[in-house]
Amino acid sequence: MSQYIERYQRRKLISSYFSVVLSIALVLFLLGVLGLLVLNTKKLADHFKEQITISVFLKDNAKPVEIDQLQKSLALAEYTKSAEYISKEDAAEQYSEDIGENFVEFLGYNPLKNSIDVHLKADFVSPEQIAEIADDLATKTYVDEVSYDKPLISLLNDNARKISLWILVASAVFTAIAVLLINSSIRLSIYSKRFIIKTMQMVGATKTFIRRPFIWANIKLGMIGAAVALASLSILIYYINKNFPELNLLQDYLVLIFLFVGVFGLGVVISWASTHFATQRFLNLRTDDLYY
Repeated sequence: MSQYIERYQRRKLISSYFSVVLSIALVLFLLGVLGLLVLNTKKLADHFKEQITISVFLKDNAKPVEIDQLQKSLALAEYTKSAEYISKEDAAEQYSEDIGENFVEFLGYNPLKNSIDVHLKADFVSPEQIAEIADDLATKTYVDEVSYDKPLISLLNDNARKISLWILVASAVFTAIAVLLINSSIRLSIYSKRFIIKTMQMVGATKTFIRRPFIWANIKLGMIGAAVALASLSILIYYINKNFPELNLLQDYLVLIFLFVGVFGLGVVISWASTHFATQRFLNLRTDDLYY
């Protein structure tokens, strides 16, 4: 009979530890994902900004030396990420593929113009700066037109600011939820041992002595939960980097180290604080109150 009770208590203890570890791991994983978003918000915004293109259309009488000089000067400009020359023939071929028919044969001539597509660096993608760049390029005598999507640029900048704000708000809310969930899980595990805590106190053990084993046990559980969360987060980062290599998530080692250390440290700190206050609560209760 005693062996059965011992096995039952051991299974109950293991189940309690497992639920605490699982709760900590899930909550810290979600916090890690949010942290990854927060730390890479600018990079994500920059990635979309650098897809913006300024198309510089050239006049038909533009000389090859002028085109070559313009392309080189654009490639070396501080605001340029890349500059690509597209001939009217290549543009017609691409457009024909897009619409599914050869419009040049239908019209009898090629109405398109030679152009240079300029991809800007993210820091220069704003309505004011792009307008200034476009006005400067339009002053050249061999440039026919400078075209870019003005509404898209304004929308992109506005949405980038809004998304950054909401990610920060969501991170703050989820951090608070994480603290409450981990705290609840640890308090439930300590609640089952409230009579042991009170018995130790009644035989003369100090509060520090009583708290110490509970704190160390739950810190270990917090470390295990954090390790599980970081392993899952590593798999997620690897998957994102594999499918979206342009984000270069694995190149920012300092950011990843900061994120991993932060998640691990948060698991330890929350586990310690929750255990400390939970045990303190039961230490301060009267014996009669332990039954409620």
